Amino acid sequence: MKLLNRISALAVLAALGLINTGCSKEETAEPTAAATAAVEVETEEAATETTEETAPATETLEVVEESAAVAEPEDRTILLARADDTATAPRNWQYKEGEHYTRLIPTQPTVGGADKIEVAEIFMYSCPHCYTLEPFINQWAENKDPNVRLVRIPAIFNQLALIHAQLYYTEYYLVQAGKLKDQIAFREMVFEEFHRRSNRMTSEDAIRRLFVRVGVSEEDFNRTWGSFEVNQALRVAQDLARRYGIASVPKIVVNGKYTTDVESAGSYPKLLELIDELTAREGIR
Repeated sequence: MKLLNRISALAVLAALGLINTGCSKEETAEPTAAATAAVEVETEEAATETTEETAPATETLEVVEESAAVAEPEDRTILLARADDTATAPRNWQYKEGEHYTRLIPTQPTVGGADKIEVAEIFMYSCPHCYTLEPFINQWAENKDPNVRLVRIPAIFNQLALIHAQLYYTEYYLVQAGKLKDQIAFREMVFEEFHRRSNRMTSEDAIRRLFVRVGVSEEDFNRTWGSFEVNQALRVAQDLARRYGIASVPKIVVNGKYTTDVESAGSYPKLLELIDELTAREGIR
């Protein structure tokens, strides 16, 4: 209920125009007054109720390819006879290219492979609008199509964003190693440290203390923080942000092909509807 209450309150403020919807490269890391007002409508310690873990950011980039042609069955007569029975009417799409989303030409690489339709959220822990989006995207992820994969990609606009990106990938690989149990709850804690407790997490020591607080040993943290996997993931994140043309966050990229954000969609709930529509488009290619 706390998650739903937070989402409802944020949606009302967004509808009234009290919540800005993006952090650009030029903006500072300090939260805006409007974003702070949005944060204060939630309960002091909002417990994350979702259990869906985000999908991994692997080291290998793979360009989404069109499906290979399927060999035509020998019994063509039966197939043609049933064609009229299985035909479906064209979809009436609600959202329009150029107005609600932009197409990337050519299609760009994704974090994972082509086995699933990928939805990437480009974010920064220091961005108040990313903090506002967090419960909405978590709720969406809890009920998403199993053929859709959600990944997070940290934007690296400045030195603080770089150390927070390293924080994120340390978090991710500790989850993969079973050293950090609840990534969703940890993300919520990191956002609250920055936006509610004024802990800017500007050094490795400050971030280490955060992990130790949730039960991660200093040895596990140190080994992961400076690992090859984390450094490679940082390089991939920077490359993808360049390919996607990311100049502000939060930004959503669907399958390396479509980009959108809250402002383009119209509201936080509409952004989730738009994501579903774009993944549906990809599902019928």
